[in-house]
Amino acid sequence: MTTASRMLRGAAAVLPLSAALALTAVAWPAEGAPAPHGSPARVVSTATLPDLPLAEFSNRLLPGSVADDRGVDLGGIGSDLYPAGRRGEYWTVTDRGPNGQIAVGKEKRRTFPVPGFDPAIVKIRAVGDRIEVLKAIPLTTASGAPVTGLPNLPGRDEAPYTYDAKSPLSYDPNGLDTEGLVRDRDGSFWLVDEYGPSLVHVSARGRVLARHVPKGLGLTGTDYPVIESLPSIYLQRKINRGFEGLALLPDGDLVMALQSPLLNPDKESGENSRTTRLLRFSPRTGQVTAEYAYRFDPVGEVEPGQTKTSELKISALVALGGDRLLVQERTDKAARLYEIRLRRGSDILGSAWDTAGTSPALEQLDDPAAAGVPVPAKRLVVDLGTVEGVPGKIEGVAVEGGRTLVLLNDNDFGMTDGPGAFDAAGRLVDSGIETRLVKVRLDRPLR
Repeated sequence: MTTASRMLRGAAAVLPLSAALALTAVAWPAEGAPAPHGSPARVVSTATLPDLPLAEFSNRLLPGSVADDRGVDLGGIGSDLYPAGRRGEYWTVTDRGPNGQIAVGKEKRRTFPVPGFDPAIVKIRAVGDRIEVLKAIPLTTASGAPVTGLPNLPGRDEAPYTYDAKSPLSYDPNGLDTEGLVRDRDGSFWLVDEYGPSLVHVSARGRVLARHVPKGLGLTGTDYPVIESLPSIYLQRKINRGFEGLALLPDGDLVMALQSPLLNPDKESGENSRTTRLLRFSPRTGQVTAEYAYRFDPVGEVEPGQTKTSELKISALVALGGDRLLVQERTDKAARLYEIRLRRGSDILGSAWDTAGTSPALEQLDDPAAAGVPVPAKRLVVDLGTVEGVPGKIEGVAVEGGRTLVLLNDNDFGMTDGPGAFDAAGRLVDSGIETRLVKVRLDRPLR
């Protein structure tokens, strides 16, 4: 057991990490100070999450939830990043938990080596070269039970299996594949989920208050309210590519990003499409108020040498003020950040593009703008692939001041796909990829 793990302590709903982890804080360059003339964006600091056994982390939150973590440490907290109020502190969220894929014949089975893991909201800060966990909040149902990260619906979601892909696990209608995160003014949280896809309202203590899903999903048996308030066209989301990015606008509205294009009207169309969608939602009315078509750049521009359009995805949204958003386009090996504006004239909600049977569908258009679809213009802010020291698979993005980006990667709990992910004793063969919080100074202000 590591020193850090021995220092875990706290109540069931809050998990502080001992202040003894604190080291001398790194000295950031003064905010607003100009970069040296002609210099590109650059990494100014990196902090790493220490090894914290997953069972100990989980059982401090929900005693008895994880009997065996199979040697997996806490990770996967990079699904999103949101400022926590104090400078240098951030809210993050885990994804659904350790998971992978193993081929059995022609079938790829989705494995959950720690099925008792409960997704959690985790508050962190960088202290020197380490990430310190300040607090953790488990996600629970109305009765206080864990939501788990297991799939919801047979036939719609991937079937869950044990770590070795040999034994099936039960589906869980309460399960959430958590991704984007923001904290509202009242202290509650909003999350997005890939299964539904859905928008989830969570209390300050982690209890699910409501889950908004597409009309017609028919999810039953949950221990929290489910509201069919999202357009039914979103039922055609690609598996594991539901909602991922989430932003809180200054007026209180939320914007959620579909990670990849809908499989609309079919899988081939969605896999080859460069057009995904953003939804605007009003927490005041509980309704979607606008929808926008978002156009990816060609995949070879985002990741030179990559030819599979299906590798493109959105993993982060950040509100910049007014109607401006920072949008992250990425593959697993490259990422770019763009600025867009959500103009009223770009709204496609309730149009033919939301109707199944429209031909050609939005996702089939080679040039949506030429076909009369209002596509928000975008401006490249930074190509993270050109910034030395930025890790792969960045999913959490925040902005500090006018020219500093804060980035957090998703290390997938150190898991890899395939039968070699665990040794003969069923213990994790760690990938060696760490969770890292990186600050990047831009060569010009965002605002």
